[in-house]
Amino acid sequence: MNRKIQIFSLFLGMIPLFLGKEMAAAEGFTLSGFLDSKVNFQGGTGDSGTFLFGWEEYANLRLQTNIGDRADFYGAFNFIAAAGSSALAAGSFTGAASNLSAASAFIPGDNYVAAMELERLYLRIKGTYLDVDTGLMRLGFGYGQVFSPSDFLNPRNPLFPDARPRAVLGAAVSLYPEDTIKLLAFTAAPKNPFNANGKGFLMGFSGDKHWDRASVQVLYSFESPQDTSEQGIHRTGLSLKADMEVGFTVDMLYRYNHAVPTGIEGLSLSTGVDYSFFDGNCYVLTEYLYNGAASSTMKSVENQTGFSNRNYLCGTFLYHFNDYTQINLTVIFGLDDISFSPSLSLDHDLFQGITLSLTGRIPLDRDIFTGNGLHGELGPQMTGTNGLVTAKLRVRF
Repeated sequence: MNRKIQIFSLFLGMIPLFLGKEMAAAEGFTLSGFLDSKVNFQGGTGDSGTFLFGWEEYANLRLQTNIGDRADFYGAFNFIAAAGSSALAAGSFTGAASNLSAASAFIPGDNYVAAMELERLYLRIKGTYLDVDTGLMRLGFGYGQVFSPSDFLNPRNPLFPDARPRAVLGAAVSLYPEDTIKLLAFTAAPKNPFNANGKGFLMGFSGDKHWDRASVQVLYSFESPQDTSEQGIHRTGLSLKADMEVGFTVDMLYRYNHAVPTGIEGLSLSTGVDYSFFDGNCYVLTEYLYNGAASSTMKSVENQTGFSNRNYLCGTFLYHFNDYTQINLTVIFGLDDISFSPSLSLDHDLFQGITLSLTGRIPLDRDIFTGNGLHGELGPQMTGTNGLVTAKLRVRF
């Protein structure tokens, strides 16, 4: 067995000793997670019509334990083994499409590559009106359901639905003056983990207010000066959601760099509506994103999870046939380059804790019809394939 795997396995086994006898007892200690067994079938691009096959085993393991009455410890770990096209995708990973981060080191086996990653590791100290979190954790913002520009620390990209949101190394203090109000102050290490001079250090605050059918969140953060922002970067955000038979969301974030005045180009804005009918068995959602050229959601060297174009539209149709089976059709449009990516999924719960999913996805753009060689962002060039079919078995425990 590889030495890294031996050390990591030993670490997992020693966690109860690190945290004290309380964790070793069943009471107060929770171990949970899931295992995905997935195979991919792809039709390659070009005249050759290359056929590709991939196999992947991916597990997310989460643990939580109480430390006395006032503190909780959280940890989460990712494990992956892959072969075929899945191994090639993992080896050429750029930051958005995989379950693991770009820093994950893959270890070769006889007929697979494998990797492991620390996903979360943090401590929460709980008070009557105040909580303190510190460590490697997720700090999420905004109410957007698809694009969510306010979620700038851990951005997600619906173009890559399998990618797990990254964590940040930071700290947060949450204050609850009332049951419907949350005030949060947070800080995070620079994006470049080897930046030892503090450049790019981030701090900020947010406030949430909830009513029976509406919620609002305000957000501000400051990123300390570095080479590309001599006076630092300011981000201000506003997110709203309302449920009045039809659900509405608005989520926006403005990024301002003193060194490069941006005007409207610093704005990311998403707005969406959703509605359920047939006693909740049918659900529809549509959400639009404006992606400014200098915004936090624009794709760049620093932001590999960003979007390349300015305007996007997402539509989702979800239907529950019964308590065990559902179908989901999602289409994402790139309005600037006339590219779109329809995805159809069928999920069935075989029994409690085990779900079988079949997903088909076809990247399309105007070049498919015109043959002018100008592929759009969501076209075949995005995935390197003319079509993708995935079969996945998920086991939850």
